[in-house]
Amino acid sequence: QVQLEESGGGLVQAGGSLRLSCVASGRTFSSYNMGWFRQAPGKEREFVAAIKWSGSSTYYSDSVKGRYTISRDNAKNTVYLQMNSLKPEDTAVYYCAAKTSGSSWYSPTPSGYGSWGQGTQVTVSS
Repeated sequence: QVQLEESGGGLVQAGGSLRLSCVASGRTFSSYNMGWFRQAPGKEREFVAAIKWSGSSTYYSDSVKGRYTISRDNAKNTVYLQMNSLKPEDTAVYYCAAKTSGSSWYSPTPSGYGSWGQGTQVTVSS
């Protein structure tokens, strides 16, 4: 399966922006539907956004809709998460994941995503 590595996390003030990147190894990246999840301390892993293999469709959780944008560049084997108007409650470890099973092109739960990166920390200060 595809190997994933996230980058771009850091410390930012509320209202600021960050762009996360997730680089995939392997020639089949363009065939995977991709997702971003996040996990705050003591909480379950939460769906953030998903993008279809072609980039033609995207889906967002209500908590980030209008503030975050997911995109991909298949030529660079990379999926991005542009995060604007960040809030302290956005603080979490962010993970990218490749959907490897299931009939739907995305899933709002971690099930169906068979490949995960190691995560990148995003901290938003108030």
